[in-house]
Amino acid sequence: MVRAKRPQRVPVVLSHEEVRRLLAALDGRDWLMAALLYGTGMRLLECLRLRVKDIDFARSTIIVRDGKGGKDRHTVLPRRLVDPLQREIERVRLLHDQDLAVGLGAVWLPHALARKYPNAPRAFGWQYVFAASKQMAVVRQPSIHRYPSQTIS
Repeated sequence: MVRAKRPQRVPVVLSHEEVRRLLAALDGRDWLMAALLYGTGMRLLECLRLRVKDIDFARSTIIVRDGKGGKDRHTVLPRRLVDPLQREIERVRLLHDQDLAVGLGAVWLPHALARKYPNAPRAFGWQYVFAASKQMAVVRQPSIHRYPSQTIS
């Protein structure tokens, strides 16, 4: 018996000029997220779940946690994105400070880290770089958390 062969699918890859035009059409957070996806090779959910502590500006690297296959990996941080990314982190710092002022400011932590480190959910390093604009109540937990942004606008 001969098994049917799966057709090979050739991935669609944008040319350098197409990427340049696409990035030129974006601005703000959308541009930064798209530029990170293109410049680092991160997947969309990896970008949305990026936390402040996972960016190392001194070494120009980003740690991608729990990527495809549940593995962590390091990727490069393009020099061109350092300043915009630092501005975005400063925006997140201000948002986090506002949240803390009203008794919020916690984020979801993976596995049992919230139990192991009770203050970590409110620590700035654990905050999402691309945090959602609103806090969300969690049914399983008696608290309100800030989650990563769900989509690129």
